[in-house]
Amino acid sequence: MPLSTGIFKDVIERLIDSPYNEHPPLTNFINNDFVSSKTLMSSVNPATGLVWIQVPNSSIEDVDRAVAAANEAFSSWSTTSVQYRSKLLLKVADIIEKNSEKLAVLESRDQGKPVQLARIVEKIFIQIGVAGLICPWNLPLYLLSFKLAPALATGNTAVCKPSELTSVTAWILMHAFREAGFPPGVVNMVIGTGASVGQHLVEHPDVPLVSFTGSTAVGKKIAAICGRLNKKVSLEMGGKNAAIVYPSSKYRIFLFFFRSCFINQGEICLCSSRIFVHSSIYKNFLELFVKEAQKYTVGDPLTNVTLGAMNSETHFEKVKSYISLAQKEGGTILCGGGVTLNGELKNGYYIAPTIVIDLPDSSRCMQEEIFGPVVCVTVFHSMEEVVSRVNNSPYGLSATVWSENNQELINTANRLRVGTVWCNTWMTRDLNMPFGGTKESGMGREGADDSIHFFTERKTVCIAL
Repeated sequence: MPLSTGIFKDVIERLIDSPYNEHPPLTNFINNDFVSSKTLMSSVNPATGLVWIQVPNSSIEDVDRAVAAANEAFSSWSTTSVQYRSKLLLKVADIIEKNSEKLAVLESRDQGKPVQLARIVEKIFIQIGVAGLICPWNLPLYLLSFKLAPALATGNTAVCKPSELTSVTAWILMHAFREAGFPPGVVNMVIGTGASVGQHLVEHPDVPLVSFTGSTAVGKKIAAICGRLNKKVSLEMGGKNAAIVYPSSKYRIFLFFFRSCFINQGEICLCSSRIFVHSSIYKNFLELFVKEAQKYTVGDPLTNVTLGAMNSETHFEKVKSYISLAQKEGGTILCGGGVTLNGELKNGYYIAPTIVIDLPDSSRCMQEEIFGPVVCVTVFHSMEEVVSRVNNSPYGLSATVWSENNQELINTANRLRVGTVWCNTWMTRDLNMPFGGTKESGMGREGADDSIHFFTERKTVCIAL
């Protein structure tokens, strides 16, 4: 039975109003109950560098209990009607929408982003079972919702593992499912490390399918496990996304273009990080690019700034190490680098928009995913050249092309070996369209029909009439 309305809102408000590290620890969500963990980990607010809440460091026994609950719930949940499942999911959506502003505050505090048949043969889709859903730290609520909705709508049950670094809004989301009246065991969540909880979830014999978003290194390990155990797996992994700027772009692109480079501190797998600019406009482009980058304000994510804090100290140091590496590889830093703020933000993890030039395509900074507000700009002379250079990457997630010439856009886009190409825009999404990458950026697609196909098995039923 659903709880009385308003519980979701109350939980959010208590979290927001609690002084640092004084809110009761977060819990796992198993069989519709919030279950305490025997051991805990500290979650740090990246804006201040201070511990703000304790989260579960779950055990493999916690995973087993969550999978058992989901497995037991599957037999009844999978037989419910699409209409019933849709009704419950819409209730969750309504609960979230009414509290979206407060959720944004928590996401900012947790992650650091600014708050801103009639025939002879019929094909049918059947549910598979318990889905293991593993999400990263950069877009915790969005990416978990993107996986949960189709998994549940198609009649599967789920065990979710959010990142231990950003688990607050995922924990809040479980309250919405409970308040909406989801049956026990349909949705479960265990918080813990990938090496322990994540691996056990992937290897669990009662979890027949796994959907993962995260790094390529971890994705490859999951693929190997799922291959060995013959599990269905979908992987959305890293990227080293290119932006191609042709002379005819006339700089009308800059609003979308800047967002593609620096939004969310560059901590989005789709952010542009290799910028290829035509030689005829290269000098003028650089001048304008640097000028605009220096206008970005870096500071408290809960205020009106354009860049907030990096997610963690470890990631902060990693991004800074790439800036140092760029110089060692012969690059020139035109602007950016680490930023030290005052007051309660003095221990936070801040990096200004950083622009690097003069790097060869073979350099690590041009080939490896940095995942921060760091972009490498280089010059090109022809379409043939730039397409070849952009494709010379282990990744193939996305790219952007900027031009006023439609034929130029089409010819370039068709030749790029990536999953998504945006032309004169970025992050324009139709959720009915497939999403995913090529090469080391992923395996499979998500979104609408692709998600339905992933979370179901197609069965052919032949009937003699």
